[in-house]
Amino acid sequence: MTIAILGVGMMGEALLSGLLESGWEPQDIRAADTRSARCETIAEQYKVWAGKADEAVEGADTVLVAVKPQDLAGVLADVSPHLKPGCLIISVVAGVTTATIERHLVLDRPVIRVMPNTASLVGQGMSALARGSGATKEHVAKAQEIMEAVGKVVVVPEKNMDAVTAISGSGPAYMMFIAEAMIDAGVMLGLPRTISSDLVKQTILGAGALLTETGEHPTVLKENVTSPGGTTAAALRVLEDRGVKAAFISAIEASAKRAEEIGRAQVN
Repeated sequence: MTIAILGVGMMGEALLSGLLESGWEPQDIRAADTRSARCETIAEQYKVWAGKADEAVEGADTVLVAVKPQDLAGVLADVSPHLKPGCLIISVVAGVTTATIERHLVLDRPVIRVMPNTASLVGQGMSALARGSGATKEHVAKAQEIMEAVGKVVVVPEKNMDAVTAISGSGPAYMMFIAEAMIDAGVMLGLPRTISSDLVKQTILGAGALLTETGEHPTVLKENVTSPGGTTAAALRVLEDRGVKAAFISAIEASAKRAEEIGRAQVN
């Protein structure tokens, strides 16, 4: 199976690197970018073919589109005449529906839409995928296999993709926001910034492992740390008094709303 990756920015490169690390051969992957210098860098670093998009898709079984939303229509117009019959299109383009992509293709092709996140850069991504009208379960399985090269994958109806964007797509930024606040608090309490940073990074990593490996509800795990009248209880009371949970919910709702707006803007 050969795959062409159109657009090798941060996410495109993460997917390229993940595929190679998961066992794909360099000769089975092609990369394309509008920047010739970028193509040269990718070819040298990863030992894959890199060049123009219309050449990259020739004969490819799968085309993974990782360009900016505003560039999508032009890229699809360029490559459509060169797509192999039955070629699977996997799009990680934010906010663009499968129906929009299908309309920009010269001939019908199966389309899968994916929302990954930046943790894919370190092989710990969370991706959700939804299939278009012409995609089968086999196409979904193929897309799932590809995306598992950079992390975990779930399959959702496309109507849920805005919620996915708000939760996991934007999620790493929320975690960094929390980490930043905790590190700064440690510094204010007299810790050297390096030590405060180490404490916070390992605490977040360990909390995630607890949540994943125990299978317990977050409420149970939170209560396990919270002794009556103790230090954690004092901190949690302040967070509740300041409405932090409500603020997070409102923030995620705002993210989902913005994702919906971006999607509507891309319809035409």
